[in-house]
Amino acid sequence: MRNFLKLKKNRTFDYKPRYYKGEGSPFKIEHKLDKYRSTAHTQRGLKNKFSNAIDDLKNEGDKNAKTRFLVIVVILVLVFLFIIDFDLSIFFNS
Repeated sequence: MRNFLKLKKNRTFDYKPRYYKGEGSPFKIEHKLDKYRSTAHTQRGLKNKFSNAIDDLKNEGDKNAKTRFLVIVVILVLVFLFIIDFDLSIFFNS
């Protein structure tokens, strides 16, 4: 009698590609930019998430990124307000 609580194991095949001459395993799926990401190969856990976040804050990278982000957000908000025909005169004294 089969045990219904245990799952059936998948079959494994010993396949080797004929013309592959690259580095490492051809079956390992990895993005090209994973080696440059700080969050790609990290261990899970709350402590590790907080330490990675603090490390990212310490390593700012681009100094103008915050100002560029704010300018883009302001432009998008103004375009949205223009599209919905919002009256900006309520903010100014007449």
